Amino acid sequence: MHSDSRSFSAMTPAIATVVSCENADQRTSSEKLHSSPKTKPNSTDTRPTITVEENDSTPTEYTAQQLLLLDPRSNNSQKLLISPKQQCAAAEEAEKETDNPDGAVSSSGSGKAAMVLLLMKHSPSAVNMDQIFDPIVSLGSGRVQGGHGASSSDNSTLMMEEAWERLKKSFVYFKGRPVGTLAALDPSAEALNYNQVFVRDFFPAGLACLMKSPPEPDIVKNFLLKTLHLQGWEKRIDNFTLGEGVMPASFKVLYDAHRKKDTLIADFGGSAIGRVAPVDSGFWWIILLRSYTKCTRDFSLSERPDVQQGMKLILSLCLSDGFDTFPTLLCADGCSMIDRRMGIYGYPIEIQSLFFFALRCAQLMLKPEGGGKELIERIDKRITALSYHIQHYYWLDFTQLNNIYRYRTEEYSHTAVNKFNVIPDSIPDWVFDFMPLRGGYFIGNVSPARMDFRWFLIGNCIAILSSLATPSQATAIMDLIEERWEDLIGNMPLKITYPALEGHHWRIVTGCDPKNTRWSYHNGGSWPAACIKTGRPQIAKRAIELVEQRLAKDGWPEYYDGKTGRYVGKQARKYQTWSIAGYLIAKIMIENPSNLLMISLEEDKKIAKPRLTRSVSWSC
Repeated sequence: MHSDSRSFSAMTPAIATVVSCENADQRTSSEKLHSSPKTKPNSTDTRPTITVEENDSTPTEYTAQQLLLLDPRSNNSQKLLISPKQQCAAAEEAEKETDNPDGAVSSSGSGKAAMVLLLMKHSPSAVNMDQIFDPIVSLGSGRVQGGHGASSSDNSTLMMEEAWERLKKSFVYFKGRPVGTLAALDPSAEALNYNQVFVRDFFPAGLACLMKSPPEPDIVKNFLLKTLHLQGWEKRIDNFTLGEGVMPASFKVLYDAHRKKDTLIADFGGSAIGRVAPVDSGFWWIILLRSYTKCTRDFSLSERPDVQQGMKLILSLCLSDGFDTFPTLLCADGCSMIDRRMGIYGYPIEIQSLFFFALRCAQLMLKPEGGGKELIERIDKRITALSYHIQHYYWLDFTQLNNIYRYRTEEYSHTAVNKFNVIPDSIPDWVFDFMPLRGGYFIGNVSPARMDFRWFLIGNCIAILSSLATPSQATAIMDLIEERWEDLIGNMPLKITYPALEGHHWRIVTGCDPKNTRWSYHNGGSWPAACIKTGRPQIAKRAIELVEQRLAKDGWPEYYDGKTGRYVGKQARKYQTWSIAGYLIAKIMIENPSNLLMISLEEDKKIAKPRLTRSVSWSC
């Protein structure tokens, strides 16, 4: 089995980019932004402007083109990168190239992203996001049509058209109804299990269908109900029965010629490499259910008794009492999108972020009847404990790295600072060079005497998307990517993990896995369409341009090899559905950031947020 690993990693950064706009700049508290288009008094200029009050000074009005000249990284207020005189001259020059005959500003993706970055200074709870997004999108040539609208180049438009066409061809039908998408349609390679519908793979494809204009929600609804039906099957592997709440990793549709009907065949891990059950499938299912509800406003689906029961089974399985002393979820190697042995056993950040995200989505959809009230109370407590644990013990920046470097060991009692008894000598040398003065990230794993300092893409993206990361942490993750662009982006964004395992370490950790050789697949490989991670519009545009130079030309491959992602992966399947869907979502969300509302979660004000203080070693 080779294709379990394809996941929504393709589209996560696309969403995380705009999400980070919510949190990226909490550095100014006095800015008040007005989204209503205004014009300067006593002026014949009718171009829309946005008013910004800077540090209680006189309000300043900027046009959309002028907003592009602002420095989004300013620490205290929005500072102009050039003088006002130069700014006006540059803006006038830009207007000659981008104004339409009616005088409306052109809707380039970078222009709208720049405006969103300024408008989203406050959290969504403080601003009506619908009121903000609509005027921004309407400034240009219109909303996204069919998922693609005005493009900066003919190549981009053609790519969007090809992507939608190929996504449509990947649809899988059961009794005449679309129920999912094939993992890949590579005519040059053996199908293996790439001809199946994977739960985690369908997530980006489902979101693309929901974000399309007009939306195509039927395939998402059919997928949710069909996988719910499969959840009820008996799950047995080698005479051992899995838990009731386990969702399938994948399923395929076969036509029974004898009975003249379609039949389903589901895989719960019994056919997987390593025979591991998919811990993440249930989480993706819950999150997609909420996105469907947000898009369609059809609450009848999530309120159905069988759907409510499906959520309860998934959550009961994860919240069951055991021997754990941590609120994190214990899981084995190969149980997530990293479906091969990569040393992520224990409490990997990807699973913890997904677990947190699914808990918060279920919290919004569960009904109190039929035991739901008690489950909601358990969810509330777990969310609070989990957020505290991840924000405290998984976070790494320059200051925290220095603290860990000075840890004392063998500390006893609840007053211990080095709570997991991590030996400072276990810190790998690469971390000291990799960690910039500005920036930080959630490390891969934390457990007794073990800290996995590797960067993992999905866990950090989902942490931002679900508001598991605090606003300052979300900003620091963005800063890290900007500071380490060559390492994490290279020629094809974005690294699924960094750095790669090599030599003896690779042999021990991966078991000499020939697919996960250094800088390939999960072992430092670059995953296409993971392109809009940062909340800085200029970086997002640069990343998308990298993808558009190669992705369609290379045949929409599954992944890229090499330290900077220069080569198409040695075993990468082409026409990979999630690569296609990930690119679509990235473009759609840049063109119309209001789609963020379909997937993102605001910061939960009910969660107790104790002040996060740095751990201080006794030797300090």
